[in-house]
Amino acid sequence: MGILHEDAVVIRQSQNGSDSTVITVNCPDKTGLGCDLCRIILQFGLSICRGDLSTDGKWCYLLFWLLGRPTTSWNLLKKRLLDACPSYFSTSEIEYYRPKSKQARPPDVFLLKFWCSYDRKGLLHDVTEALCELELPIKRVKVSTTPDGRVMDLFFVTDSRELLHTKKRQEETINHLRAALGDTMVSCEIERAGQEVTACSQGSPFLPSAITEETSSLELLDGNQSSSHFSNPVFVSMDNSLSPSHTIVQIECQDHKGLIYDIMRTLKDLNIQISYGRFWANCRGNCEVELFMMHADGSKIVDLTEQNDLSSCLKRELQSPLRVAVVSRGPETELLVANPVELSGRGRPLVFYDITFALQILNIRIFSVEIGRHMICNREWEVYRILLEERDSSCVPRKKIEEGVRNRLMGWDRG
Repeated sequence: MGILHEDAVVIRQSQNGSDSTVITVNCPDKTGLGCDLCRIILQFGLSICRGDLSTDGKWCYLLFWLLGRPTTSWNLLKKRLLDACPSYFSTSEIEYYRPKSKQARPPDVFLLKFWCSYDRKGLLHDVTEALCELELPIKRVKVSTTPDGRVMDLFFVTDSRELLHTKKRQEETINHLRAALGDTMVSCEIERAGQEVTACSQGSPFLPSAITEETSSLELLDGNQSSSHFSNPVFVSMDNSLSPSHTIVQIECQDHKGLIYDIMRTLKDLNIQISYGRFWANCRGNCEVELFMMHADGSKIVDLTEQNDLSSCLKRELQSPLRVAVVSRGPETELLVANPVELSGRGRPLVFYDITFALQILNIRIFSVEIGRHMICNREWEVYRILLEERDSSCVPRKKIEEGVRNRLMGWDRG
């Protein structure tokens, strides 16, 4: 049975840098599986340039053509994808061999606290990159700079390997950070987080209107409007005449990083099931998607109001999956990024990594960071509030900062 499980995910690596790597997933189906798989692929910094999926409601078959980093750990990616796949036994009638079900529990959160003797450009990005390499997803961050120039970092993280409670894993983490930061790091401590997580999980009550107003306006978009930030519109069409059992949805839009994930998470939260789908991105940066979908109870989407709501929702999420703004905070400059949270409680991966990368390219240092969750328009958002170093931000136009961060998050830069 172990061989069957291993064969659920097959990775055929590209023979040269110009070809795509093909991943095949063949396993029992579950609600939201496509979203979970796309999220893992995005977390490894990979882009889906083409995809094909089909399911009969019990078993699914998915193909992804990927482009991305030559340094990708394919064995680790396969392990993470296998972890997301339901067990073969979930559809088996053989009770004798069925493993005992495990009660799902939220991952343990750890506080990683360290001091750096001085600040430098790119310091926070180096920390973020090191934590990504260690498979320590960042849940919360609080970074501050003291008047004498020292930096205190508080990172609340979970461990994808579920080993951070062990001495060996903690030593590995500290050594990896020390190698990344060099003599900048003075001390580092790791402990299981307690009430601090609850205290910092919700953002401050005040949230600048630059984020709330943009989000509200996007929530109210009708089918003929588009976000002012994007010149390329999103086209969504629905048809109930071509299939006796499914509503066919066709989407045409500009490609961006995590596009398929954004579609899948939107449909997952709306409890819409996909029976067949295909998508591809062309060399001009456009993407075409065709999906055969239905309600969870197996019925087609025939109500016109519901069709319009679904169409507007997809347009909104694909036009602006994240909100970015640069505002004044007294005499200082603050960067705001809002990341939508799935109903499952998970936010988009690598957002903070991309933010710090973009600011490093712009040669702007970070003075302080706060990450908290806010309810905006009856929806939960993960909001990054980043206070920029005054001397650096004053040399770069705000529009350039906003565009640089947005382009990095959307994958429209060349990095």
